[in-house]
Amino acid sequence: MPVTLLRAFVLSLAALPWVYDLFIVFSAFRARPFLRTRRTRADDVTPGVSVLKPVRGLDRASYENFATFCAQDYPDYEVVFAVSDESDPAADVVRRLIANHPERSIRLLIGAPELGSSSKVNKLCRLAREARYDLLVISDSDIRVTPEYLKAVVAPFRDPRVGAVTCLYTGSSDGHLADDLEALGIATDFAAGVLAAWQLEGVRFTLGATMATTRQRLREIGGFEALVDYLAEDFQLGHRIAALGYRVELAPYVVSSECAASTLRSYFQHQLRWAITVRHSRPGGYGGLLLTQGLPWALAAALIGRTSAVATGYIGAYLTLRVIMAWSVATWALGDVRALKRWWLLPVRDALAFAVWVVGLFANRIHWRGRDFVVRRGRLIPVFRSIAHKGALGSA
Repeated sequence: MPVTLLRAFVLSLAALPWVYDLFIVFSAFRARPFLRTRRTRADDVTPGVSVLKPVRGLDRASYENFATFCAQDYPDYEVVFAVSDESDPAADVVRRLIANHPERSIRLLIGAPELGSSSKVNKLCRLAREARYDLLVISDSDIRVTPEYLKAVVAPFRDPRVGAVTCLYTGSSDGHLADDLEALGIATDFAAGVLAAWQLEGVRFTLGATMATTRQRLREIGGFEALVDYLAEDFQLGHRIAALGYRVELAPYVVSSECAASTLRSYFQHQLRWAITVRHSRPGGYGGLLLTQGLPWALAAALIGRTSAVATGYIGAYLTLRVIMAWSVATWALGDVRALKRWWLLPVRDALAFAVWVVGLFANRIHWRGRDFVVRRGRLIPVFRSIAHKGALGSA
């Protein structure tokens, strides 16, 4: 390829992230009336709900997170927790919750049959079997909500064509650099990707922050038993329900997720697990992510453009549009400007994201909840080692 043609090709590709950023700004702007108007209709649908919480270990504020699910402005619901065994420290926290909320129906299940590789889904199998109500709302253990959460999530089920409901989420940081980077990524990249999918094809997946469905829809996809070996059970749940012809609805509500990346190493591991999850769940979408990453393309354009004007133009356009896009998603779609308190870290976040994307193209091994797995076709294959690794936060 002649040098001139190659230069034109690279400069053209380097402009594609600008298109993506502008599309996300448009999508976030469109989300504003959705979040405002849909919430006002939530009060007239209140069937009984079972809130299912598979738990392993303790997060930074586990009791406070759990307690928000016990303070819902909702007439008839239960909260059911499950841990693998009595030694899990989360069991004592749940018992304290039960003692402090005698007015609320809260149960703790100890143990779950090992039906597959995912400890989390093994627990979900038992939780779904023992749930009292037909409407099931599942969320990770590090999620925090406000009293109107259940009404907002349940409201879309008034339409019988809705088979599942999910929610956007924002990250709650403890102020450490790694946590701030993760919160920044959730607000400006992960949520942006969900908005893009929502605008282009509708939501055909659920997110672990909220997975809501009915017992009948769950039965039609084979129950959680069909998902016990999958890394991305949240994606699989919504994807399979959508494949049956039901709608997956994005609820007009944003939950808060606790970021737990205490070090840059744990941050990189967490991001790599997400990258591998996306590649195995949506390989085409994973490849397309390359065309949304403005920083490497801006640098490539600056190097190949030959003039300082071209370099300044591309880098300036990247920085300007990136900040505008991040502000739009955090403000309009998530309603959480706290995620941008370190907005100047966006180029750092983008550089790390590109490195994760490259590694994620070839990596298939993950460290998750204290265990090692190889991922094959989206399924978890345990890697057994002579030295046991302990500790794991969050849902499992």
